[in-house]
Amino acid sequence: MSIRQLTSKQMRGRYVLVAMSILITLSFADRQASGQQAGTPARIDLNQAVQIALEHNHTLKAARTGIQENQAQEITAAIHPNPSLTWDALFIPLLSPSSLTSDFINSVTEFDAGVAYTFERGHKRQARIAAARDQTTVTTSQVNDNERTLTFNVAQQFTNVLLAKSTLQLAQQDLASFQQTVDVSQDRYNAGAISEGDLLKIKLQMLQFQTDVSAAQLALAQAMVSLRAQLGYDAVPANYEVIGDLAYVPLALNKDDLQAMALQHRPDLRAAEQGITAAQSQFQLAKANGKRDLTTTVQYSRLSGVNNLGFIFNIEIPIFDRNQGEIARTKYAITQSEETKTATEETVMTDVANAYESYNTSAKIVQLYESGYLKQAQDSRDISEYSYRRGGASLLDFLDSERSYRATQLAYRQALSNYMLALEQLREATGTRSLP
Repeated sequence: MSIRQLTSKQMRGRYVLVAMSILITLSFADRQASGQQAGTPARIDLNQAVQIALEHNHTLKAARTGIQENQAQEITAAIHPNPSLTWDALFIPLLSPSSLTSDFINSVTEFDAGVAYTFERGHKRQARIAAARDQTTVTTSQVNDNERTLTFNVAQQFTNVLLAKSTLQLAQQDLASFQQTVDVSQDRYNAGAISEGDLLKIKLQMLQFQTDVSAAQLALAQAMVSLRAQLGYDAVPANYEVIGDLAYVPLALNKDDLQAMALQHRPDLRAAEQGITAAQSQFQLAKANGKRDLTTTVQYSRLSGVNNLGFIFNIEIPIFDRNQGEIARTKYAITQSEETKTATEETVMTDVANAYESYNTSAKIVQLYESGYLKQAQDSRDISEYSYRRGGASLLDFLDSERSYRATQLAYRQALSNYMLALEQLREATGTRSLP
């Protein structure tokens, strides 16, 4: 039957079927694309990891609320005293209701109303504002120091992930290479070239390579979880990946220049310096609080039908309490802040010196491996493997060269990791990631 011969009802039915098929196909394609997108892991490098941690780490976010709390205290410090309203009605004959007449109220009863306001002396409000602002500045620097510490922790954990990845890749490569050796040994055993005992030794050695792979997989999984904890569990998905490799990038560094940079950039040192200013502000506030405030009252009174206006002044006489104890305490606090600042300077110089020496030592160790030891270990393993497969070397010689090669490769990767950690420690010690 042709299309023209179909009834209109059949045509509509076919159109509905075609439309349903198209919708089902599109829906399946959307679900497949969404599934692929959801299954695609997030890929982050070191700089992205640091930025994510600074934005999403909950411990750091909690510390930042301290800045907002201090800013709220600035508002409190700037508030003026509230005026007070007083009123009273005296000589009302409630116990003698018969005397409660308009003449009695007009001639005997007294009505008073007044407004009082306290004038702060000694520039207390300005001193409170300055003290609150200085404390906000100190808290901001302390939060910046928390960011510095968090950045180092993220970089350290990121390097641990890179080391675990590199170790896993090495273990997998060694396992695949040794599997070829096992296959060759099986062929040689079948041909009668080696004994069954040597073949069993070769196969038992596979267990070590398989164990290395499993241990490396566990180390990588644990390192990824620890890094995610630094970044924030809600900031990255569970199946995220890291981008980067262990690498040696030499830098031209001078200890004196680094120490000068640290004195300029370290936020904990800035906090200590600002702590002196904050202590001086507290001292000025304590002196201002020693001044007694003046309270003035404007009072309206109506007595015996006469309207009166009066002024009342009230000030405390500072004979005994002149805030002596708080003034003395805040004065000692200035000395304490100065000593803290000096101690922090010494800590900064020590941190840079230690980090600088650690960096130089780590760099020298990496250079030793790259100067020839890596190639020698590779050549020794290749020569022993080539000789063993052709019957020119013993099984023990081959296994010994294999162990030496693995140990050298692992030590080299650990040396690269130590170098990168030393570089991050130097960045933390100087307070900046931009090193010359």
